[in-house]
Amino acid sequence: MTIEEKLKQQIKENDILIYMKGTPYEPQCGFSARTVQALIECDAQFSYVDVIENNDVRTALPSVSDWPTFPQVFIKGELIGGADIVAQMHASGDLLKAIQEATS
Repeated sequence: MTIEEKLKQQIKENDILIYMKGTPYEPQCGFSARTVQALIECDAQFSYVDVIENNDVRTALPSVSDWPTFPQVFIKGELIGGADIVAQMHASGDLLKAIQEATS
């Protein structure tokens, strides 16, 4: 299985998935920390992949998702976006709605 196939499988198998720098408990950048906080405030149950520990993922994911930066949040296989988009969605209530729809 190629790294691209593995990434597509991860995205498909997890209702909510964040590719981030660090872990939810120890984010390694402010953008990842802010994004994780928004997910937590929405009571989201999510999976994560630390792109610092997984260099192949960090290198390959931007070509799979067509998104150049991290973090990257996927809900039900769809790329939601990065820190700014997730923050905007959280502020408007759209993030909570998307999470509830994905997990109901």
